[in-house]
Amino acid sequence: MGYERRCKDRDRKISMKRFCWSALSMIAILTVLANPVLAAPNSSVSAQKTVTASAVIVPEQVSELGFLISGIAKEIPVKEGDAVKAGQTLIVLDTPNLEFAVTGAQASLRAAQAQAEIRSNEIIKKYIINYRKLTVKKLRLSVPHEVIELANAGVQQAQASVEIAQANLAQGTLIAPRDGVVASLQVIPGEFVKSDQAVVTLATLNTLQVETTDLSERDITNVHIGDAANIFVEALDKYISGKVISISPIADTVDGDVLFKVTISPDTQPKGLLWGMTAEVEIQSGK
Repeated sequence: MGYERRCKDRDRKISMKRFCWSALSMIAILTVLANPVLAAPNSSVSAQKTVTASAVIVPEQVSELGFLISGIAKEIPVKEGDAVKAGQTLIVLDTPNLEFAVTGAQASLRAAQAQAEIRSNEIIKKYIINYRKLTVKKLRLSVPHEVIELANAGVQQAQASVEIAQANLAQGTLIAPRDGVVASLQVIPGEFVKSDQAVVTLATLNTLQVETTDLSERDITNVHIGDAANIFVEALDKYISGKVISISPIADTVDGDVLFKVTISPDTQPKGLLWGMTAEVEIQSGK
């Protein structure tokens, strides 16, 4: 019951804010109409259209990371809340078969390199017998060039096998594609991980944005990139200025309503602003 009461109180606050914004807009319109100078067609002052909507705080970037192969999680050197750098190891799978494949490929490469070295330095001894003079002439000749090229081709093939084995082994290590914060971990050491399973959520929590959740198709035509916005974060009881940076070209249908997502970049990142907080936005149309 306490949760429902809080939800109702929050809805009443939001409704009241929207009513106040609508009332202020109506007063401004009536003031313009009451003043013939301001209402004149040649006046330099034009009425702005205001759009209000509910919104939620989200990171600038969010990535759900997983593996291309299956295996048991062997090492997890990070924990939730850790800030990581691009290229940093997040999770390592136990992949003995892939490790053995690399070891075998490297051994084959060393053997091919030794064979090529032998061929390149090999000398063929050839004896020519002169029966008339009863003499024997000994010649020292290098192996044919084709034999050396064949040996070198074997080295290149073995090197390619090593690179393939190392690439397969690298699939058992999940690394951070960019800087961010580990927002969540969905696996623990010793747990089996399926391929394409999301195991790490990486987000840029130091750069948060605002996304509308109920902006209808009736209002989207009045919103433009660069429009100024006033953001009220209820949890912080604070207003933040910002501007529209993107408008989704595709609508979402929620309970029969056609909605468009608009993203707003706050001018500041106030202390205490967290992913998932709700907000109310008032967008001033610049056109």
